[in-house]
This record gives sequence, structure tokens and C-alpha cells, in this order.
Amino acid sequence: MKELVLVIGGSDSSGGAGIQADIKSITVQGAYAASAITSITSQNTQGVQEIFDLPTDLIVSQIDSVISDLDIKVIKIGMLNNIDLIRFISKELKTKQLVIDPVMVATSGDVLVSEEVIGIMKDMLFQNAEIITPNLAEAEVLSGVKINNKKDQLTAAKELLKLGPKHVLVKGGHSEGEMIKDILVTNYYEKHFEHKKVLTKNTHGTGCTLASSIAAKLAQDIPIKTAVEESINFVVNLLKASPKVGRGNGPLVHGVKIN
Repeated sequence: MKELVLVIGGSDSSGGAGIQADIKSITVQGAYAASAITSITSQNTQGVQEIFDLPTDLIVSQIDSVISDLDIKVIKIGMLNNIDLIRFISKELKTKQLVIDPVMVATSGDVLVSEEVIGIMKDMLFQNAEIITPNLAEAEVLSGVKINNKKDQLTAAKELLKLGPKHVLVKGGHSEGEMIKDILVTNYYEKHFEHKKVLTKNTHGTGCTLASSIAAKLAQDIPIKTAVEESINFVVNLLKASPKVGRGNGPLVHGVKIN
């Protein structure tokens, strides 16, 4: 089997985001998921109660174990707050197709990682990425562009492209208004995807699901523009169809029947 994806990220005990959402998304999209867990969280639909970061050598050991045996072509990376791990990925995994979801801003607007981590990601990690998939708040932090409208969103995407990734997808899911626009840019073209905003509280894990879906499709040699469009549609349909799970902001239910 060649459609293999390694996901590097934290574990969500409620199963809604992180490694669990990654594995579900990749599996539903027809690829095989291996994992390297960076942190363990006590977490549910109402919030994160506790985080335990695993030692760097144990994370690296997981990665080495997987790639020494499995023919991994695509690696999806979630939240990183470990500078040594970022350096390792930048040096040792640069020949892989890296799909990076730069999780760094909480729903509250609080920045979750240090300025040093942000700096090293911009300087070392993004230059090896096939695609990065920040939301509006993350794109603002990374680009330094205040995003107030679609024009600003495009400007931020183009600024992020200067950091070296082959593709940048700035997601518009947190914007106001009835229509949501996601913008994909490369050095050769830009593509705008637009859909009607889905009114639901079941949004936990949307970013993980989208990036992992893209990774799964890349592992299946689907062109990236198609992979992004199909993955956006996948998430939108899950937002429409997912039943309520938990007492807070519920997760996407990846196996739900989509009409």
C-alpha cells in the first residue's frame, strides 16, 4: 500500500480533534494513517483540562520507528510548541510532502505558542511545506497583516507564500457574514473557494479534519487544487450532517452518512 500518511500532533481524549480526528479523516478518505503523538490532553467538547508534553526523544523515536518501516510520502503536522522537534522535522523530514496546520491561536484569540516557536516555524519549517493551512487569526499572526476583508485575506496569503511553502490556504471559516471564502495561492495561480456558512456549534476538529483530508488525497496522487477543493467540500458536508456529541462545541462525526 502506497497511500500512507504520518500524522504528528497531540492526542484529544474526547476524539474530536488532534490525532484522533486526523486518523478518522485520513481513513474515511481512503488512505492509511500512522501517528507520532507529541502531547496527551485531558480534553472534551467544553475545553482542555490538562496537557502533558511528551519528551522530544520519545516523539522522534515514534517518527523514526514509523518511517523506517512504512513508505511514508506525506506527513501532516498539527500544533507544535517544541523547538527541538521543529528543528528535527525541518532537517530530517524535508524530503516528504509536509501538510502543516499551524495551530497557534485559540478560539478566544489567545496565542498558544511563544514568539520563539513562531519565529522558528517561519524561518525553518514552512520553507519545506507542500501546503500550510492557517485560519484567519493564525494568518494574521504569521503574516503581520490585519485581516478585515477578502482583500486582506489574499494579501496575507501572498505574504505567507514568501516564507517558502509551495501552497498557502488561508481559511475563512471564522469570518463574519453568510458566505465563507477560502483562498489558495501558489507562485503560479490563486484559487478562491466560496460556500455558504453552516450554522452549527459542531465545529471541533474542523482544521485537523481539513488538513488531514488534504494529506490523504496527496498520498493518493490527487492534484493539490482538487485535493483542497474536495477536502473543503468534505468538511462543509460534515458540518451540515454531524449530530450533537457532548455538551459543548461538538466534533465532526467523520463516519456520519452524508446525503
